[in-house]
Amino acid sequence: MYSLSDFDFDLPPERIAQLPLPDRSASRLLHLDGEQIIDRQFADIVDQLQAGDLLVMNNTRVLKARFFGVKASGGQVEVLVERVLDNRTVLAQVRASKSPKPGNRIRLADAFDVVTGERAGEFFTLHFEGDVFDLIEAHGRLPLPPYIEHTADEFDEQRYQTVYSKEPGAVAAPTAGLHFDQPLLDKLAAKGVNFAYVTLHVGAGTFQPVRVEDLSEHKMHTEWYTIAQETVDAVRATKAAGRDVVAVGTTSLRALESASQSGELAAGSADTALFITPGYTFKTVTRLVTNFHLPKSTLLMLVSAFAGYAPIRAAYAHAIANEYRFFSYGDAMLLTTQSR
Repeated sequence: MYSLSDFDFDLPPERIAQLPLPDRSASRLLHLDGEQIIDRQFADIVDQLQAGDLLVMNNTRVLKARFFGVKASGGQVEVLVERVLDNRTVLAQVRASKSPKPGNRIRLADAFDVVTGERAGEFFTLHFEGDVFDLIEAHGRLPLPPYIEHTADEFDEQRYQTVYSKEPGAVAAPTAGLHFDQPLLDKLAAKGVNFAYVTLHVGAGTFQPVRVEDLSEHKMHTEWYTIAQETVDAVRATKAAGRDVVAVGTTSLRALESASQSGELAAGSADTALFITPGYTFKTVTRLVTNFHLPKSTLLMLVSAFAGYAPIRAAYAHAIANEYRFFSYGDAMLLTTQSR
């Protein structure tokens, strides 16, 4: 049994990528093949996939979910939309010197008002006066991860989205997908690699470290996902042909594995709080493209379950020693599951 301290590591601050590279596919790729570590360029992924393999991508789109505002009392407020409930209602983190009460009015971005509803755990329900998506797009700010030190600009608004993003609803990008540009996708398609999509709206909880040493006591954050029958059919055909189901990012993997808990992938929509730690047997995904993850994070635990605890520890040590770039704007890894 592993505990929280088993997933800690020292990362020099300069290894945290603060800006994306000018070209999406110019990142490095650490290929972990069993226990063998191979340094590649991300564009080399074309050579590492075969005709008939299936890339499964998360087509969520990041909302401009951060707002600064003022309460009717004059107090300053920061709001981070966590989830859109319907076209007039969201769940949000609200930071203020004094928590608002139900019925309080908050002016956001000096542009429109929201009214607070009931608490939902750590979140507040906020009622918008118009269409949520329209107001967020017009007046919100892109919510870059907490370890990125600059304020989001127009370049971030383009680069902190995947080129195939489609369904608005996330507050963080599925960052493994940021490495794919259209020419690279075209090369993969020309080779005979297939594509399928899931939607999982990434929440801010993805950045939260685990705070309990006993992992069985950790309460996993929930995220909403949907998988279409078309994707299920593509996965079944891929597995029947003996080819790889390659998840692009841990969010795609969590969606696929969450929908596979019966033993076989099923279409549908649901909330997932699936917490994957070493010992988990993967049911659908055989390979994974992923970025490097935070110390003590559930995602580091997930990749350790996928590729093996010791190989991941060795790969991370290699990446630090060889000056790979870490986290959302950083470099990538290509992993194969031990469950294969």
